[in-house]
Amino acid sequence: MNGKVACLSLILVSAGPAMANDSAYVDVSRDKCKIIVEEPGMYALMTCPGHGDYPVHFKEYDARQSFSFGHINKRYLNDAFESFFPFNHAGTMVEWRVAEGGTPVATILRWFIENPDPKTGESVPALEGQVLVVSKVAQKDDGKGCVAGYVDALANPDPNAVARKVADEVAPTFRCGVDQATFHGKRGDKAAEPNNELPD
Repeated sequence: MNGKVACLSLILVSAGPAMANDSAYVDVSRDKCKIIVEEPGMYALMTCPGHGDYPVHFKEYDARQSFSFGHINKRYLNDAFESFFPFNHAGTMVEWRVAEGGTPVATILRWFIENPDPKTGESVPALEGQVLVVSKVAQKDDGKGCVAGYVDALANPDPNAVARKVADEVAPTFRCGVDQATFHGKRGDKAAEPNNELPD
């Protein structure tokens, strides 16, 4: 699945009514994270606060960031990197979607996309995109966590509601390395192409 680019979907997957999960919010500001490996300005690997015993894993490479959540296995921890092609950075507040019984099944995190001006190649604030990235949380019995869907936060009137629907209905049964993460709802021209690299 290396290099697989997420495609566009305008229809939310829904197999019927589902019980809504609860939300819990955790700050993953970098000063709250533990540095595992770091080469300033080039590469960073950190572990950040999570939900209960479900940790957050942060990577940064070449001004692009990637997050994964939960009990990620070693292959995914080492080799997975899911981001966007333009320079980007994620927000600091993770919304965890927690199922009945207390198990977190998905997360929602806002990404800021530094889209370049086609004339100059420089990133400009007027072209900045914002995308809510919905991720499947890795469980101990599987070890696979990955991006399960995207919502353009600028093109939809209530992007958080759309993202929660994806988190509750799509992410829990999403098959990392098999299924393809797609955009849900409307997609504008500032929602850049994702770059998903997962182990085979």
